[in-house]
Amino acid sequence: MQRQFRDKMPRWIKRGPEIQTDWTATLQILESPSSAVYTVAFSHDGKQLASGFNDNTVRIWNLATGAILHILEGHSSAVYAVTFSPDGKQFASGSDDKTVRIWDTTRGTIIQILKGHSSPVCTVAFSPDGEQVASGSYDNTIRIWDVTTGATLQILKGHSNWVRGIAFLPYGKQLASGSFDKTVRIWNTATGAILQTLEGHLSALYTVATSPDGKQVASGSYDKTIRIWDATTGAMLHILQGHSGPVYSVTFSPDSKQLASGSFDKTVRIWDTATGAMLEKLEGHSDWVRGVAFSPDHEQLASGSYDTTIRIWDTATAATLQILEGYSSPVHAVAFSPDSKQLASGLYDKTVQIWDTATGATLQILKGHLDWVSAIAFSPDSKQLASGSYDKTVQIWDTAKGASLRILKGHSDWVSAIAFSPNGKQFASGSYDKTVQIWDTAQGATLQILKGHSGPVWAIAFSHDDKQLASGSDDKTVRIWNMATGITLQILYGHSDWVRVVAFSPDNKQLASGSYDGTVRIWDAATGAILQILQVDSIVKTLSFSGDGSYLVTDRGRLDMISLHPGTGHSSSSSPILRRGSSSSRIFVQDEWIARGADRMLWLPPKYRHSCSAVHEGVVCLAHSSGRMSIFEFLFG
Repeated sequence: MQRQFRDKMPRWIKRGPEIQTDWTATLQILESPSSAVYTVAFSHDGKQLASGFNDNTVRIWNLATGAILHILEGHSSAVYAVTFSPDGKQFASGSDDKTVRIWDTTRGTIIQILKGHSSPVCTVAFSPDGEQVASGSYDNTIRIWDVTTGATLQILKGHSNWVRGIAFLPYGKQLASGSFDKTVRIWNTATGAILQTLEGHLSALYTVATSPDGKQVASGSYDKTIRIWDATTGAMLHILQGHSGPVYSVTFSPDSKQLASGSFDKTVRIWDTATGAMLEKLEGHSDWVRGVAFSPDHEQLASGSYDTTIRIWDTATAATLQILEGYSSPVHAVAFSPDSKQLASGLYDKTVQIWDTATGATLQILKGHLDWVSAIAFSPDSKQLASGSYDKTVQIWDTAKGASLRILKGHSDWVSAIAFSPNGKQFASGSYDKTVQIWDTAQGATLQILKGHSGPVWAIAFSHDDKQLASGSDDKTVRIWNMATGITLQILYGHSDWVRVVAFSPDNKQLASGSYDGTVRIWDAATGAILQILQVDSIVKTLSFSGDGSYLVTDRGRLDMISLHPGTGHSSSSSPILRRGSSSSRIFVQDEWIARGADRMLWLPPKYRHSCSAVHEGVVCLAHSSGRMSIFEFLFG
């Protein structure tokens, strides 16, 4: 099919990425950096997926694009269990470090650390109202916690071996648990009393699940079978046989009519809960399947495996998946060199890669950081590259030789932004430690430490005369600093969320800032007065003024600024709006499209959607969460 339409390629696409020859009906393959996937869970709106890994992290994925939204660090050992709260605003993780953590889904921050178990936590579940979370442990107990306060509400004792699976019944007053003692138990969550003890498995239980209609409980065991029980009477309804290895995970479909199971035999199976018949056998994983989860609309099934992949299956077609070879580390930052001949990418695997934009070949792989690379920037002459990392350092590299020139230490937290001054003699780094540091490029000496922000610094930009620096922060403000003295010249208030990007106009008289609040604001750099507020349909991630300063160039397209009344400093409209440029505008990436001005030119299939992007003249780079890079070149007459 892909070859059939190759001659239909528009002539204005001068160069496109190499197309893989092994296309399948795969919806997504989400690759981790060589870490086994222990557990997966869909958000209740079906838009996100959480996964726990043996590298101690939790990852949140955007299912529309396959991009990683958050990599959550905090656990000190492998993460065995994850689950979203019913409203999707929080999720919980259980770990080998004996703790349960409650996280904010949007920001990826820790809300609660729940301590009390004396052994690893291997299963977690939210109550239907989201007010409680339960955890099961190798200490043979189940704990029920108050999500808001973190207090222990109940400690359920009765199992004589590890508790490997728990699930609330839909009405929230009962809980099912499965244990290595071969039993399933039904508990009253208010009193802690055991209501049912279900016996029949011949070996240890790894997992339990309750049906959404509350009528059934399923359990998977080392005896290679799944058993379906009547939740009210405790009667055994079905014994599901077919797996050739222990059953590690089970989950009901949203309509309660099907059950999915994952096994040590590397397969996922789908069963009819009414008859016990096996409907599908899904093959493709090359190692144990540790977790399975249906999407809320029942159209997709996710499975996580020791083979380091998460696979998203189409439940209607039950397509057999293939392992796609290539990179295995997410890309967190990309930047073109000023001469446009090179492209750099910062990766989760702690490396920086430099690419030839003409051929797509890898020129250098820069190794030296001790944690993932979070920010990169080329020097004005393209001969050096600065990279910031979660290891709290900045490294300066020789781009031709790939050698590390300097390792700069000074930040007390990870580096979130980097920018060179226009003359290349200095560069600045912004950090999660709430500071901006100014460095001497040649010597690596610290020239200034700029303090004042009350939140992490996400954006920095030099004025074109090298005299001032602007910074944007999580504290919702923009600050303008004097480069020589380090004094704060202006504090710009007005954004209602994080400031993501800042840029000076060519004459240094104006400053633009883009925020997570969906606006771009134009400020008078001398007085700090707000000149314009441009409403944008989403978050602007890259921003610069045009050469004549008459409009803004962003990753959302061209933003035309509204003309100002002479001498007033105020826009001619009380409600400034975003206006797209003409078809002659620059190219930009917008969601699943590559666009030019008001025209959408090229639709990007799911495999080609980006986690971050960079555009330089007619060259577009898409960096994918898998670590793969796609480079397009457009040539217009």
